[in-house]
This record gives sequence, C-alpha cells and structure tokens, in this order.
Amino acid sequence: MSSNGNAKHVKVLVLGSGPTGYSAALYAARAELSPVVLTGMQLGGQAALTYTIENYPGFPEGVGGAQLGELFQKQAEHFGAVTEFDLANEVDFSKRPFKVTTDSGEYLADTLIVGTGASPNHLEIPGEVELTGRGVSYCATCDGWFFKDKKVVVVGGGDSALEEGLFITRYASSVTIIHRRDELRAGAILQSRAKNHPKINFIWDTIVTETIGTEKLEALKLKNVKTGDESTFEADGLFIFIGHTPNTQMFEGKLDMSELGYIKVNDKMETNVPGVFAAGEAADPHFRQVVTSAGMGAAAAIQATRFLEAESE
Repeated sequence: MSSNGNAKHVKVLVLGSGPTGYSAALYAARAELSPVVLTGMQLGGQAALTYTIENYPGFPEGVGGAQLGELFQKQAEHFGAVTEFDLANEVDFSKRPFKVTTDSGEYLADTLIVGTGASPNHLEIPGEVELTGRGVSYCATCDGWFFKDKKVVVVGGGDSALEEGLFITRYASSVTIIHRRDELRAGAILQSRAKNHPKINFIWDTIVTETIGTEKLEALKLKNVKTGDESTFEADGLFIFIGHTPNTQMFEGKLDMSELGYIKVNDKMETNVPGVFAAGEAADPHFRQVVTSAGMGAAAAIQATRFLEAESE
C-alpha cells in the first residue's frame, strides 16, 4: 500500500467486512494483491448479528454469526489482507485509480469490490424511531436478552422473522408473530418449529400502525388489513423483520442499479464500470445467504485478479 499525498494507493479495495468482503479479501490476498478491507458500520456484516447460522457448510452443529465473522477475518488476514475500521462515504469512478473518500481519509484503488450488504427495513410508523433501543429492535441476537419474561411481538413472515422469533423464546414469556398475510414465506422446517412452539402465537392479516409508550414500549396499535378492525396489544418488545434495503446509496448515478437499489452485475460480478465489482446482498435480491454472499465475494476477487493481470500483460 503506497501513499500518494494523503491518499493510500491499493490494488484491491474491499468495501464491507461481512462474508462477501472477507471472502473477496481472502482470494485477493492469496493472489498477493494486498487487499484492504474497509469495515463499514458493522464488522462482520449482518451475519455477525445472527445468533446461530445453521446452514453454512462445514458446521454441522451450527456456528455463531459473530464467531463465523471472526474466522472469515482471521483467515483473510492470515494471507495478508488488512482491515481498516473505516467507512466509505463517497466514490469517484471518473478515472482510475478510483478515488474513495472515507471518514479518515482517501484511498486510490486500482480495483474496487463492493460488498456493502443491506440494512433492515423499518415499518415507518409513529414512535418507531423514538422507541428504538427502548423496546423496538431489528436484531434479536443483540437485544433478546433484555426481554427476559417479557411479552414480545415479531413482525414479518420470512425466514429471519421465524429464526429470530424462535431465538427470543429463550428469554421472553411469549412471542407473538404478526404477519400482514395469512400465510408465511419462511421455509417449511422453520414454519413447523414455530407453529409447534408453546411460546409462539400468530396474528394473521394484521399490521402494526403505531407504537405506544414514552420512556419505553408499552403497547402497539394493530389493524386487520381485511376487516379494518383496530385494536391495542400490550407488548414490551417489538422486533421488526420485514426485509432489507441494499446499502448502495453512494453508488447512485455511478453504477447501474435495479429499481430497488441492487447493483446490477453480470455472471462475473462485473458492474458497468470496468474494474468495479459488486457481490453479496448489495447485488443479490434473490438468495441473500451467507454461503451465496461468500461465493459471490470469491468470484468478484478472482475476476478483479484477472482484470489486473490483463492490464499488466
């Protein structure tokens, strides 16, 4: 890594420290490209917030999300990747090397791998922001412990809603899953686990319209989407799992994206800008698994390596 004035010059700059970023860094490091990983806000990405990951190959008993993130990091660094606790906030793709401005300075990157992931969606209801951290949460692993013997509501109907709901049953006295439809999207195993769990109840065809409480969450206003009936439901905790939005805002107008904000890539993880690659949930609206994000990250790094080799020939 050489410095140009205050800017650090790197061959491969990786944005994001989740499974995507560290898989990319591992492959780039083994190609002796000395990649630098900018961690972003969440070291280990979303995976690090998951209590147990049961579907990552090689861990038949499951593995803690944070633990898996540490293993990814350690392996990449073992081969020479460098981790910088820093956040990129602006990119300039008008010429190469690409300029990336971060909280602490500037990088000049010959190639860039975007692995910025996604962030949980909010309900956008009155009181949600004010009561976040006071009963409203987007991470059961982070906050489940605070709800020992409490009444908790989970909003959502996909895998993450059920996984996190099942996790919270370790602590809470009851977990009520509220879903706006009358059937779940989650996988069959999770559905049967949740439906057979003595602490879990379901409220169907219903949305949460407001949180009630000043110092902390006390109750929720509910509305049945089919009948229009409104009711109040006492709750100490509200966990929201209604999908994700890709963290790609800083690439708007600079990379081709879908209407939902996912970066468009081809089967080689190439974006419309030569030398810029994207992988994982920033570019994947379909699979959104740790294993697919890791695979995409590896592919992006292999392609970045070939891109740099072709230039030096």
